[in-house]
Amino acid sequence: MNWLNFFKQKLANSTLIKNGLWGITANLIQTVFISLFFVILAREFNSSDFAEFLIASTIYQVMVAFSSLGLGQWFIREFDHQSDQENFTRKFIKVQAGLGIVFYIINIVAVFLIYPDGQIRILAVILGSNIIFDNIIAAIKSLNVAEFKQKKTFSILIIDGFLRLALGIIIILQPISIILLSILTISLRFLTLNLFVKLGASNLSVKSILMVKVYWADLKEQILINWKFAIIGSMSIIYWRLSNIIIAKNLTLQDVANYEISFRIFSIAMILPTLASATVYSQFVKLNNLKDNEQKNTFYRNVIHLYTVFAIISYAFIYSFAQIIVPIAFGNQYVDAIVCLKEMFLTILLGPTALLQATLIVSIKAEKTDMILNIISLVVNIVVSLIGLHFVKSLSVINYSILFSFFIFHLAQSFFLIKKGITTTISAITHYTILLIFVIAYHYLSDVINPYILFVVTAVVALGYLVKYFINKQSLNLT
Repeated sequence: MNWLNFFKQKLANSTLIKNGLWGITANLIQTVFISLFFVILAREFNSSDFAEFLIASTIYQVMVAFSSLGLGQWFIREFDHQSDQENFTRKFIKVQAGLGIVFYIINIVAVFLIYPDGQIRILAVILGSNIIFDNIIAAIKSLNVAEFKQKKTFSILIIDGFLRLALGIIIILQPISIILLSILTISLRFLTLNLFVKLGASNLSVKSILMVKVYWADLKEQILINWKFAIIGSMSIIYWRLSNIIIAKNLTLQDVANYEISFRIFSIAMILPTLASATVYSQFVKLNNLKDNEQKNTFYRNVIHLYTVFAIISYAFIYSFAQIIVPIAFGNQYVDAIVCLKEMFLTILLGPTALLQATLIVSIKAEKTDMILNIISLVVNIVVSLIGLHFVKSLSVINYSILFSFFIFHLAQSFFLIKKGITTTISAITHYTILLIFVIAYHYLSDVINPYILFVVTAVVALGYLVKYFINKQSLNLT
């Protein structure tokens, strides 16, 4: 069988690809626009204003991590089991809006307690309203995933990204204050929210959401019983944003900016596996409901190969091109971010597959286990960071603390999946060994071979292996 026709046929018949492609494409395009907007901010504002904008953004993003209580995954998992799906959705969106308001108030209180700086407080109050908007938007996105209608979000997200980029261009032509920038940013987000309500959830209306009655039993079902999702859903953002807060308290504003630049690039790289995992999760749920363990395990093994190759290529790209990307995108004032970026990208070797394994664990209704593993990993990260910074005031301490805690998290996940019979000890050991050998070899070869040529060779070999794997298996199982 011709390998190209093999892949075309498999992808064309894949529900996973059909559902996820629109969402992934839209988010990637949106991310490009928003990243360009971020680059403009870094260039047009002085490092002090830029850093304070980042600090205020960090606080609200930490609150966003908590505000939805991680119930998006629960909603997707339970949606098909509901006899009245429209009423179930209205209640879910209304609860999410209410939680957004509560956490917006908490955001304001937290900022006034932590930061005495007046401008940071003003920025946090303005940008914090994003918490309410983001909660409602995330709820509608979950609805589209559950209904396999992610195409609905495609145009909206592209419009949102384009408007952000347009705002950036206006800033270049007509400089404005950081406060006015925040007000305009929130205005654009409110417009995006309206588009999501009218187009992303066309079978719902604002009036129907406001009029639906939410009873104590609904709150109990969504919040009290599923509190574990709140911890799971918040960890991904808290994990990184607490590091930002630790840096702001222990290092310089320049370090805050360097870390944020590195994290922005890291976030772009994680967009693809993060969005793919939303669709992968729905597939895991489907297979788990069918009690088809063999198909589920095969699906997991196929997807983990995709994620691992993606991680290897991503790390190789940044290690080879970081010294070009950072100065061109952000200017020479942030050249120190190059080292930070390379160190941070060590974590991407584990990040995509850790996300995949977490998705699988939650899909089999073992969210308590995932919650415990997340908490352990977060505690390890904080403790190692604070101890390390006591002796060495460097961003490297933060990056290696994150890497170490991610490894503990990933290793614990692997033990759990081995116990469940989903993977094997040999497979786990092989996975870690390959990554270790790759990092050592790539670092060594980068000193003796042109790094750009080395990246091309690495990408070709990795993709070639992937093609051979699926052709030999004849099992690109992405149904």
